[in-house]
Amino acid sequence: MIYQYRKTFTYLGKRYEIRANSEEELYTKMAHRKRELSENSVVYDRNISVDQWAEIAFSTYKNGVKGLSDTKKRYEKYVSVYIGMKPIGSVKSVECQSILNNCAGMSFSHCDKLKQELAFIFERAVENQIIPVNPAKNLRLPDCEKGERRSITDEEREHFLLCYEKDPDYILFNVMLNCGCRPEEAINLLGKDIKGHLLHIRGTKTKNSDRYVPIPDALFDTIKRIKPLEPICPNHEGRRHSKSSYNRLYARLKRDMNISMGCKTYRNQLIPPFPLADDFVPYCFRHTYCTDLCKAGVDVRIAQKLMGHSDISITANIYTHVDMDDVEKAADQIRAYLATK
Repeated sequence: MIYQYRKTFTYLGKRYEIRANSEEELYTKMAHRKRELSENSVVYDRNISVDQWAEIAFSTYKNGVKGLSDTKKRYEKYVSVYIGMKPIGSVKSVECQSILNNCAGMSFSHCDKLKQELAFIFERAVENQIIPVNPAKNLRLPDCEKGERRSITDEEREHFLLCYEKDPDYILFNVMLNCGCRPEEAINLLGKDIKGHLLHIRGTKTKNSDRYVPIPDALFDTIKRIKPLEPICPNHEGRRHSKSSYNRLYARLKRDMNISMGCKTYRNQLIPPFPLADDFVPYCFRHTYCTDLCKAGVDVRIAQKLMGHSDISITANIYTHVDMDDVEKAADQIRAYLATK
């Protein structure tokens, strides 16, 4: 039989041909064929997409495992967008390493989990003889935040505020300090999120991260006239920060704070030693907000809501943290007491 219309399409690396006597019939047949292939014929070979195999691997080997939903969210956000549609047999080690490198500057925990999850997906494919080798087997972690997150010191706060007075672009970090935002949350804030003297933080990390927090008066006076669809913490051009513009802003802040704290320069380059501590990162502003809540006497259960923590133990760990300033103040009090004896 001779058909007037003919069309081919590719599914999981294979070509399929559809023939029909009208365009309507052609596209109807093609839709049915694609649905058939999707529902009934998952082929476990090197042409299966990474997305398809990841879903199979997670549901088969991690079914019922605690934290699976977080694992899937991490995969969708940091892996799927880059290699999800690729046939699993075509993925190279360099692509997996590039995915990890894109997370430079994030927490050690996040980077390490992503590294393990990449290795898991491809190792299960090796075990099932879908691919011969695991392209994510020997990945290196990028530079990431290590150690315990901390609050900024009184000196760091003083010099940050001095830098902020000179450069309004640092409002992003000021919002983190005064409202407890995560970096991405601060970047995503729009004028419409200002609800009177409350700020609607549309967090996406967990269901608890969507929250309302009070806006201090000084910050409110700065942002109250921002239009609904304008970013509250824009880049230098007035638009939403990209990853690169955010990283440049952070680098500029470190430089300005070092200079403000007394670091010398030569031919526009900073001269060591650098007064600003190596472990100073933007997340310190969020941690400081939590310790400020503690010092202000805010109940830990309210602090949990304001921070958007999924587990109150995370908030409690910060509340019970005793820094060196507290130790020194206690030592002064003890010395003063003993001096009277």
